[in-house]
Amino acid sequence: MKALIVDGYVDEPALLGVPPYVSTYPRYIAGVFLHTGFEVEYLTIDQIRKAPQWPDLSKFDYMVVIAGLSVSGHYLGGTPLTFTELQRLITSSSSPQKFVVGPIGLGYTLKGGTTALSAQLEAEVLPSRNLRYLWNRITGRPFEGSEYQLIDLVAPIGAEIVKKHPRFPNIICELELSRGCERRDGFCSFCTEPIIWGRFECRPLKGIIKEAEALSKVGVKAFRFGRAANIFAYHEREGKPDPEAFEELFREIARLQPEVLHCDNANPAYMCQHRKVVERMLETIVRYNTPGDVLSFGVESFDERVRHLSNIQGGVEEIFEAIKMVNAVGSVRVEGVPKLLPGINILGGLYGEDENTYEINYRWLRKILDGGLLLRRINIRQVMVFPSTSLYRMLGRKRRLNHSVFKRFKERVRSEIDLPMMKKVFPFGATLRGIYLEKSEGKLTYGRQLGSYPVLVGVPSWKERDGKKVDVVVVDHGPRSVTGIIKDRNLNGAEYEELVAIEGIGKKRAERIIFSRPFRSWREVEKVVNDVVVLERLKKVFTLEGEECCS
Repeated sequence: MKALIVDGYVDEPALLGVPPYVSTYPRYIAGVFLHTGFEVEYLTIDQIRKAPQWPDLSKFDYMVVIAGLSVSGHYLGGTPLTFTELQRLITSSSSPQKFVVGPIGLGYTLKGGTTALSAQLEAEVLPSRNLRYLWNRITGRPFEGSEYQLIDLVAPIGAEIVKKHPRFPNIICELELSRGCERRDGFCSFCTEPIIWGRFECRPLKGIIKEAEALSKVGVKAFRFGRAANIFAYHEREGKPDPEAFEELFREIARLQPEVLHCDNANPAYMCQHRKVVERMLETIVRYNTPGDVLSFGVESFDERVRHLSNIQGGVEEIFEAIKMVNAVGSVRVEGVPKLLPGINILGGLYGEDENTYEINYRWLRKILDGGLLLRRINIRQVMVFPSTSLYRMLGRKRRLNHSVFKRFKERVRSEIDLPMMKKVFPFGATLRGIYLEKSEGKLTYGRQLGSYPVLVGVPSWKERDGKKVDVVVVDHGPRSVTGIIKDRNLNGAEYEELVAIEGIGKKRAERIIFSRPFRSWREVEKVVNDVVVLERLKKVFTLEGEECCS
């Protein structure tokens, strides 16, 4: 018996599966098939697109397609499955038996600012929460246990499937902590998390550890606690966080010595409600995580009226306090990079917003910047509206988003907030390790680290790609990216493009440096550049033969 898993990628409020991320879906589903004696083939949609012809489905007994976005994003590592491609997969052969799973079951859209369309499919749609349903369908018998008992049984077996991922081992696996949202006072009007996953439930710690051990054994070196709506609610008891279970979780995963251990979502209101305990938990994260980590705050809007109409938990002052809490503990740096910072999500298109909403959003972001606080990133997106959400009913057929106002706000934030913030978060001379180079455009090759919302890095005069991993030194900044020079490059061999990429060097000074080479000491370099600041920048970026003789 054979099964085919097609990974069309997912992006949900608490789960990401676009490369280099690998979501829980393919691993769990593969585990069910492998445990029941199937041979399993795993393909990403990008692999299928690049192949000379689409897979011959007739040789499989079952096919499961993973697909759907319920939050909007921009992706460098892969392109999510389109509805046309999904229909082609489903209709190209009468066999195998076909299942579809993921947010596609709620509706189809790939773009923010749109309303999802109903996806009428000639395939059986699996409930996202119910892996037992798949078990029952392929075995013909019910699984005698809970959903998490089944996951803990099959997830370690399904870990094997990641070796078939085209980017393996350069992947980051989402580790599931919980499902649903811990809120007891209703949910945000636009959010699909409680709709897809239902009531809040935490996964037992032993199962997480066993799965992580299996993934580590097959060669996975990067993990993210991404399958959680609020990481601080993990294993909560009677609505209160459990710092001991939290400590054990991080300690046990860190014991595997991953190259990357990162987090994702946190609830600012929850953090303020349990401030003393959460401060201890923040210390736990910083003790065990790796640099560049992000706690994503679903702020969505700083306009209190819009927040109330959208049923977003907590007030704006609580958000500000939560940002200060993370900065107080997480801004400690390793090679110039903070260990843990907050990230903010802003949504356009919420019910009740107007032009003043965006002015309020800007003023609060300005207050954060001027207050000396750090944000790792600000995501500004347009809401995806799904028929099953209360936002859909509130908006009716009319969309209220003023696109010109939204665009001006976004451009203003990028130039006036993001750029100065980027310079603070990744200062000149900071070292970014483990950059995987992904694509070249002109004289720049772009890459990213594995991790939570890794910064885009442009590397000049470096054409090697195809999984090439490099360390870089930050030399310049854009609103959403940095420029990096390969670490330990010798000044005597530096390319012209590398020199001019360094902030403050300039074309003429770069030419003088090249024409004056080779240098035997930094004293000789100083005479050519004739600028103490420029000299210090060069020393931070490059090595120099014979520098041991320099005073």
